[in-house]
Amino acid sequence: MIVSRLLPGDDLKTSLENISDSIEFNSGVIVSVVGSLTRTHLRMSNGTKKLFEGFFEIVSVEGTISADGVHIHMAVAAEDGSVFGGHLLEGCIIHTTAEVCIIEAEKEFKRVFDQNTGYRELQP
Repeated sequence: MIVSRLLPGDDLKTSLENISDSIEFNSGVIVSVVGSLTRTHLRMSNGTKKLFEGFFEIVSVEGTISADGVHIHMAVAAEDGSVFGGHLLEGCIIHTTAEVCIIEAEKEFKRVFDQNTGYRELQP
């Protein structure tokens, strides 16, 4: 298992990609990310991108990591307790910390471009 702490000002997605580049195994699953953000940038299910400014608690992060890239979804809670989520994009900035736990997958994950979706999709 990889356990890492991200620092204030770090970009969550870029940091997770950097961890995936430096890990000693080919594929992994994000088990847990606990922390806070000052900016949240997500792609919604309809493809629109939204940038949220303010203080947010990370309440859920899940996804897969491979040598071919990452696919991560995240939910955050705003100061008023409202929760929203989507596909993690660059621009999610750590406020105080993000504690990351990633476990090695038994199978190697590959991502291949899918003409039907327009995205690189998981091919385990």
